[in-house]
Amino acid sequence: MKANLDVLPLNSWIDTNGKPLIIAGPCSAETEEQVTETVRRIAKEGYAHVIRAGVWKPRTRPGSFEGMGEAALPWLAAVKKETGLPIAVEVATPQHIELALKYGIDILWIGARTTVNPFNVQDLADALKGVDVPVLIKNPVNPDLALWVGAFERIAGAGIKKMAAIHRGFSNAQETKYRNSPMWQLAVELKTSFPQLPIIGDPSHMAGKRAYLFELAQRALDLNYDGLIIESHRSPDDAWSDASQQLTPEALGEMLRELEVRKPSYGEDFQSELDKLRQKIDNIDRELLEVLAARMAVVEKLGEYKRDNNVAVLQLDRWKQVHNSRAEQGKKLNLYPEMVEELFKLIHMESIRKQTEVMNQQPA
Repeated sequence: MKANLDVLPLNSWIDTNGKPLIIAGPCSAETEEQVTETVRRIAKEGYAHVIRAGVWKPRTRPGSFEGMGEAALPWLAAVKKETGLPIAVEVATPQHIELALKYGIDILWIGARTTVNPFNVQDLADALKGVDVPVLIKNPVNPDLALWVGAFERIAGAGIKKMAAIHRGFSNAQETKYRNSPMWQLAVELKTSFPQLPIIGDPSHMAGKRAYLFELAQRALDLNYDGLIIESHRSPDDAWSDASQQLTPEALGEMLRELEVRKPSYGEDFQSELDKLRQKIDNIDRELLEVLAARMAVVEKLGEYKRDNNVAVLQLDRWKQVHNSRAEQGKKLNLYPEMVEELFKLIHMESIRKQTEVMNQQPA
């Protein structure tokens, strides 16, 4: 993806003392008492660099709690003054930006439902012109890398250089154990295309459940993410939104202490051994491609046979058999079933494309 973003390094606009950036706080600012107690307990634990709280909560359907709005901003200003911790909130309209800056909010983030709409993002970009404030941008709800990049380009066009990506996962087309599928490859592709762009993992919205927070947070750190944004509430089960994915400040502190932060670099001996292992991977990849090419050659023959016998390309019973059996075979080989399923979805779609192409050719 050819583009360029003029982005300042994370450590130039927030000091984390060389550690991953930790943004923590409640999903929603519900009451002044709830905000104050939660933030005090987070501050006491000592792990947070930034406090997050939802003030405007865009929900899928009306009637659910949609945030306290401007009424919550003085509460956040007060805990900022008390603890010295900067505050981050989500904004979705130019008015939100105006109010957030009025009350001294330090960092803004653009949510997934807003990122998906270029018109909304451009409205925010126009409102940010002449403003020096960090802006974090969550991935769009759907897995569209170009849409995510486009949001950064629009905000950069407003003169904002303090930017970071938040990887919160993508809506599931089918039921999985996670609330939002991580689809790590998209975030890795973003980082590969824009290595200067900080990326922050959001395990709370990927997981949807407390039980999966640690594994997702560790995976983000394993991929050398620059930080984490995690929801924390004084009494998670009583939260007015996203109760099942929040941790108490103390439980979050315990989880963060158990996470392993990987080294960003290595010495010559390590590099030598790494090169050897990568060479093995390169050789295996070539073998994989040769096997895949052989499979597609059989697929082409299959397309010819279906064409000659006037049989439809898509055979749902066969696809269900492949889908279920390959995942089970992969599991026996210590491969993640979800990864195997996604791989064979791609292979199946390419097989359909190839057979359709053959079906529309005249026999030799």
